[in-house]
Amino acid sequence: MNRIFFRFFVLVMLSITVATFAIYFATSRLFGDPLDDIARRQAAAQIFLLEQYIDKAPADEWLVRLNKVREVSDVKLDLVPLTSVRASLPAHQHAALNRGELVLDTANKAFYRRVDLHGESYIGSAEEVIHAQELPIDIGLALEMEAVRYVIVALFLLVPIALWSRSHWLGLQELSRVADEVGAGRLSARARFKTWAIIYPLAERLNHMTGRIEGLLDAQKNLLHSVSHELRTPIARLEFALELLRSAAENPALEQRIVAMEGDVAELNGLVNELLGMIRLDSRQALQEASFELAPALLGCVDSLDPLAARPQVRLDSALGSMTGDRRLLLRAVGNLLRNAQKYGNGHIALSARRAEGVEIVVEDDGPGIPEAERGKVFEPFYRLDRSRDRSTGGFGLGLSIAQKAVALHGGTIAVEQSAMGGARFVIALPA
Repeated sequence: MNRIFFRFFVLVMLSITVATFAIYFATSRLFGDPLDDIARRQAAAQIFLLEQYIDKAPADEWLVRLNKVREVSDVKLDLVPLTSVRASLPAHQHAALNRGELVLDTANKAFYRRVDLHGESYIGSAEEVIHAQELPIDIGLALEMEAVRYVIVALFLLVPIALWSRSHWLGLQELSRVADEVGAGRLSARARFKTWAIIYPLAERLNHMTGRIEGLLDAQKNLLHSVSHELRTPIARLEFALELLRSAAENPALEQRIVAMEGDVAELNGLVNELLGMIRLDSRQALQEASFELAPALLGCVDSLDPLAARPQVRLDSALGSMTGDRRLLLRAVGNLLRNAQKYGNGHIALSARRAEGVEIVVEDDGPGIPEAERGKVFEPFYRLDRSRDRSTGGFGLGLSIAQKAVALHGGTIAVEQSAMGGARFVIALPA
């Protein structure tokens, strides 16, 4: 955010600078060089003496008055040939000199002007030029004055812009805070502004959008929660009815059908439990934080796996230490990844954990892996890869989603990569 306003101030300063140069060049083009005008004002006394005292002398007194001015003035006044002056001046100043106008040489603190055009001052005066040198011209001072003007204008522009920008900056900081909270799942966050604030309309739209999202998610959670609870009642009745049917049936073929139906009911019951678990994970209220030792917890998670499936190779850092969080949720996330590896691996899976800047837990297998194009989708609820559409191997598609939610509630992330073993590599990164 600070970078945005820094760039804005730099842009304003550049604009003022460009405008200053544009004014200078436009003025020079239309009205002549402003520096020449400044130099002419600084040499006004010498020009006045020439035009009002020397020039108005009779022909027989012209040179006398010129010599008097030489005696009392610090400026050096010389008479030089017209031809030599034409050779020393730039071509664009020749016309002004030929018309008898005063031509300034600002860089050398001098000016030129013909004595007269018709030789009326004295014999040969039409071919001579007055060359005044060592004039009291100080363009550096003029430039310093212009710089001071520029700084004053810039300050008077930047102060109100800074005050105006500060209100925007504070408003955007508040909106950024609200956006971060909403992104972290706290949908009750709202931006509070006075009605006269410039950013108020944007804040109201953000609050309205957040409120709608919160309402939609609450409605979705309530619906899912209600449906899940409502499903439990007919599931319980089906389980009870199957038990009664088994006790009354003596046909072996019917017994097989009953076993298959019980499997379907158990699967449906498992799905409902997973859905209820997902709903509870949608809020930080699901967390029951406490400090626990990480290494024993991970070893206990390994012990809870199916003993008939492949056992993971365990490599735990000796300095894992303890961490604060919901032990049950974190172990459920790791357990889901391990069971996923058991399901799709070819007999070799591994669990490792280390502590660096944070805690990193890795689960990998030697299975077929996950295509790169689908790695971002496997954490979506009910998403299953094409090779696992059969629910007997693919499950409900909720295990990875639950793992991601559990890790996110602890401020961590979970990512999937290609394993050196050939299959999938899931990396859980948790803050220290």
